[in-house]
Amino acid sequence: MIVLAAAEAIVEIVPDVGGAIASFRWRGRDILRPTPPDARAARDVRRHACYPLVPYSNRIANATLRHDGRNHALARNFGDSPHAIHGVGWQRAWTPIDATSTGARIALDHDASGDHAPAWPWPFRATQTFALRADAHGATLGVRLAIENTGAEAFPFGLGWHPFFPKPGGTTLAFDAAWVWNNDGTQIPVERVAVPRDWQFAAARPLGDVALDHVFEPSTGMATIAWPDARLAVSIDADSALDRRIVYVPAGRDFLAFEPATHMTDAFNRAARGQPDTGTRRLPPGAAFSCTMQLHAIERQR
Repeated sequence: MIVLAAAEAIVEIVPDVGGAIASFRWRGRDILRPTPPDARAARDVRRHACYPLVPYSNRIANATLRHDGRNHALARNFGDSPHAIHGVGWQRAWTPIDATSTGARIALDHDASGDHAPAWPWPFRATQTFALRADAHGATLGVRLAIENTGAEAFPFGLGWHPFFPKPGGTTLAFDAAWVWNNDGTQIPVERVAVPRDWQFAAARPLGDVALDHVFEPSTGMATIAWPDARLAVSIDADSALDRRIVYVPAGRDFLAFEPATHMTDAFNRAARGQPDTGTRRLPPGAAFSCTMQLHAIERQR
């Protein structure tokens, strides 16, 4: 584990569990959903506080990727789901490169050979860079995710993060988006519609009993999650490349996920069928791409 500390802020990073963040606390309060001891012991990345999405976010339909006229069969890596999900970064051990008291850098090399090929058919190197700063007014965790094509062929890609946040009673959410995708029963988008009133959060309002697992787009402004009873809030500030937001609010649970991503669900297959504006990007041999996210915690008035 790598522990970062600045003023009253602490961040725990677990490179060998999917390059995940285990906790982000400020003034003794959880900004990200804390990882319980049994999840730490079991190395259960899905119950950690945040993990990277590389080389894609969300689902690839039926674990089959269409690219340059070829179908690539991918490993089904999410229980009994028929789809491939979230890439390979969250299910691999990352290697620490360097660390200080307030920053760290970790890396993952995917060679796409042998048993690794079904996870992703092209080799790449991914790095995450973490920086923590804090003062009397707040604490900020910045994360940069980069991918480099280390192979001889171009491939489609996308990046993102999957941060989880506490959701006690009274939790409010604020973010803006014009459109949302309705899904089929396996969470593959089927219809893009204007965001209905019950899912509009341009002005901060309590989540209440809303249940969501949807892609909102475009959404590039700052989002804010607030916990009025704790007089605490966190803003999620992602750069302009991360113009999709996957909002996951499971019914009856005490957490939510607010996931910045560069593309929509099943973007690569949709782009291969000629659908525009999916967020699909293409990474040539030797090329690299990166994006950033900042989580900024502050005190709030009731």
